Amino acid sequence: MSEPLLALAGVSRRYRTGDKEIAVLRDIDLTIEAGEFVAIMGASGSGKSTLMNVLGCLDRPSEGRYRVAGVDVGALPPDALARLRREHFGFIFQRYHLLPHLSAAGNVQVPSVYAGVAKKVRASRAHALLAQLGLAERAGHRPNQLSGGQQQRVSIARALMNDADVILADEPTGALDSASGREVMRILGELHAAGRTVVLVTHDENVAAHAHRIVEMRDGAIVSDRRRAAAAARRGADEKAAPAAVAASGATRGRMRRSWPRLGQAFATAWAALLAHRLRTLLTMLGIVIGIMSVVSITAVGEGAKRYMLDEIGAMGTNTIDVYPGRDWGDSDADQIKTLVAADAHALGNEPYVDSVTPGIYRTATVRHGNVDVRAMVSGVGERFFQVRGLALAAGMTFDTQAVRRYAQVAVLDANARRKLFDAQTDPIGKTILVDNVPCTVIGVTAEKQALWGGGMSDLTIWVPYTTAGTRLFGARRLDGITVRIKAGTPGEAAERGIVELLTRRHGRKDFFTYNMDSIVKTVQSTGRALTLLLSMIAVVSLVVGGIGVMNIMLVSVTERTREIGIRMAIGARRGDVMLQFLVEAILVSLMGGAIGIALSFGASFIFSVFVKQWSMVFSMSSLVSAVACSTAIGVAFGFIPARNAARLDPVEALARD
Repeated sequence: MSEPLLALAGVSRRYRTGDKEIAVLRDIDLTIEAGEFVAIMGASGSGKSTLMNVLGCLDRPSEGRYRVAGVDVGALPPDALARLRREHFGFIFQRYHLLPHLSAAGNVQVPSVYAGVAKKVRASRAHALLAQLGLAERAGHRPNQLSGGQQQRVSIARALMNDADVILADEPTGALDSASGREVMRILGELHAAGRTVVLVTHDENVAAHAHRIVEMRDGAIVSDRRRAAAAARRGADEKAAPAAVAASGATRGRMRRSWPRLGQAFATAWAALLAHRLRTLLTMLGIVIGIMSVVSITAVGEGAKRYMLDEIGAMGTNTIDVYPGRDWGDSDADQIKTLVAADAHALGNEPYVDSVTPGIYRTATVRHGNVDVRAMVSGVGERFFQVRGLALAAGMTFDTQAVRRYAQVAVLDANARRKLFDAQTDPIGKTILVDNVPCTVIGVTAEKQALWGGGMSDLTIWVPYTTAGTRLFGARRLDGITVRIKAGTPGEAAERGIVELLTRRHGRKDFFTYNMDSIVKTVQSTGRALTLLLSMIAVVSLVVGGIGVMNIMLVSVTERTREIGIRMAIGARRGDVMLQFLVEAILVSLMGGAIGIALSFGASFIFSVFVKQWSMVFSMSSLVSAVACSTAIGVAFGFIPARNAARLDPVEALARD
């Protein structure tokens, strides 16, 4: 003898309320064969709905055994129960339990979504079912645009979507008017006639009269189980027809099922849910927007400032090494050291790692033009000095090698010296100035520059050939310094060691010290990284706050959408499906917040450029990628707990909440 389709043996169900335990089902023995039309009838509180929940694998018995086609349900894990509900049961609820943000066709498709049916296949089947139920023109309408009877027919179409063997209807006419109620019962009759097993829960005798078998309950126990006289003769025929019907439905499912990436479907479901609650979604992502915007903007400002400083240093010659007499800065004996001479500069110029060399003699002197006297720094330098230091000319030219060799009395002024010695209308080129009463002809003026290093804006500087400064101006035979520009690609440390070795051999001792501009670059880079890290850590606080906001809103969302979760589980969603949906929602919110934050950062860059002219915000690909990665990580980290909580909800409890 074959196993009955549904078989309960000694099933009891108790619920704990405080310290008390309430028995809702008491020692139920019930078998339902394939193809039967059974009505479970009883007054409110008799346990009939709980019995239906047990039959539909929404609830587990506290005691006893429940078998579906010979399979012991009590031993199955949650995902296996979800598979049973998805493949063998179709639920028709009293309150319809349609998802409000989906259309009629979208609601009908939900069970096949979790069954992995291809999009085109499930869309075609959903529209076909709605057409059979007279709702072809209402397929695109949402539940609030449908009447009660129409919503119940959508619920019936959803129950049939996966070609379920068993239709479980809980008070299917309870919320309908008489005409709609009769239409629903007619449809259930047709489903039974087509070979499906129908289990109907009702308190109405007129509704129960449509069934061929009536099981009456009172106080959690079955008090009668009777068949209508007209149904007795039909029962044998139904039992014979049932296996064929079940086999046919199984074949239909086999044709429908295809593999579909769960992640892609979770994305589509999550996106629809987010669009249905736009305001909540925007408020949720607000913290992420602020956090990402802060991090990206601060990083861009720090990078822009760092590059500006490095450009300033580069203009001065980042690959230069200065040589000065003495042991270090501030050495009181430096003035007594006479060994640093022009010949040292020429010797260094012959080294293979040296690009160019500039000797230097530096003195403060009185400079006069007309009746204007000023104190200025007079620097005797070589012809390559302006190239080495990256000084551009605003007017005129610089002196050349011939001027250096013939001790030419020519001078180049900086912008400050030009303003002090000449009025705005006078062209200084070709004019004569007195440097410590030695006449020099002005041949050039350098462009004005906002210097970050060295002298301030009030300094006055005049450059003359170092030969002129050493002999005709100051009578100095020694140099105050030598600037060496090393060739590109040469390590600064190696070049510095070569310079030290050469000059030490020439002087017989090390009576000088070197200053490598590369050390400034490294210091600026290190300081810039530290400052950016510090500011980024401060901005990360905004991200954490935003992440906590995402978690809080998602937790509230789980609470608000408990009934939706229950509906999805009732029609076949696995725990993993629910968890993935909420996790993807959190990630989508975070990613969208990150994208908006990055976009606002570029807007902030435009505003920044209006008020700050010295440098601009610099966006690097790494910072943008990091921002996206942070958004994703926040979505995963702070969305996990709400997603897990949603997945752990009990279907029966979730459906019971409003």
